[in-house]
Amino acid sequence: MAEPVVYLNGEFIPAQQATVSVFDRGFLFGDGVYEVIPAYGGRLFRLEHHLDRLQRSLDGLRIANPYTRAQWSSVLQALTQRAGSIDQSVYVQVTRGVAQMRTHAFTEAGSPTVFAMSSALGAVDPERRAQGVQTITHEDIRWHRCDLKTTAMVANVLLQQLAREAGAEETLLHRDGRIIEGASSNVFVVVQDVVVTPPPGPELLPGITRDLVLELARENGLPWREDEIPLRSLAKVSELWLTSGSREVMPVIAVDRQPIGDGVPGPVWRRVLALFQEFKRGAQAHG
Repeated sequence: MAEPVVYLNGEFIPAQQATVSVFDRGFLFGDGVYEVIPAYGGRLFRLEHHLDRLQRSLDGLRIANPYTRAQWSSVLQALTQRAGSIDQSVYVQVTRGVAQMRTHAFTEAGSPTVFAMSSALGAVDPERRAQGVQTITHEDIRWHRCDLKTTAMVANVLLQQLAREAGAEETLLHRDGRIIEGASSNVFVVVQDVVVTPPPGPELLPGITRDLVLELARENGLPWREDEIPLRSLAKVSELWLTSGSREVMPVIAVDRQPIGDGVPGPVWRRVLALFQEFKRGAQAHG
């Protein structure tokens, strides 16, 4: 089997030959940003939306974007083409680069380090999705700029580990009595047939799948709103979903072992999933 090829600072090279300086600020400080872009049938999914978010994250960390839109598109399309027409997960990372010495201030940093790789995107298990998953809750211990998709993710790692140790799919994070998002997902609930998700802001990362779900709801006459979700209200919602690039739209049937609604995936979720799959098929066919 051929060794996987990655992209690093202008070159496509075998993964085992890819090296980064130990003085890179991404390694020393987590001083960088990233994106994960699904590619269905070898076609990058909502690339422009991902590049918009990458730019917002770079701006937030005051890192100059090393490439134009056209250059990003060329690099990422070439990377996915190497893997063929399989469904892929394309990881992109930009750090502030290599500094002459380890110091918190970044005035001495060099050019940004650019890394990208592609791996097979595992299909969502249809049986698991049909049954729904369980989640737990935990206080949000992350910093106050969660709208930036940075590589400094140790809090998310620990929170996701809590879910795994509890036999759950995800950890729902709350601040001041409000559900914010999951450790690696956005959160939706259904209240009296209205789809509700927390509004964008510095507390949460606006997911590409999240925004697509809202677009599909608006275009297909589903009532929806962006609003706070009180933690205490979870006992009264009829449905709860997680959205992310890897989960797509995943129903939650229990939180902290307490059932959501009837304890089974609900009808609004089924409709939204069908709309999402239809949209994805169109993107796969037409790019």
